[in-house]
Amino acid sequence: MNAPDGKYAWTATVGEKGQIVIPKQARDIFGIKPGDTVLLLGDIERGLAIPRGNAFAGLFNSTFQESEDKEK
Repeated sequence: MNAPDGKYAWTATVGEKGQIVIPKQARDIFGIKPGDTVLLLGDIERGLAIPRGNAFAGLFNSTFQESEDKEK
């Protein structure tokens, strides 16, 4: 299956302590380094998003704005 340019999908296994490992290709593409902070954003209908910490403001606004627009 071919993905559109710039779109990716990976799997990760959750360990006994609830930890996941971000696949190396994903870390390389998105510049995630050891010690970086990532966020877990959740939406019951849309699932989880895991952006880097410095991407928080824009992603938070777009994620929750879309949900609020649907409620109106």
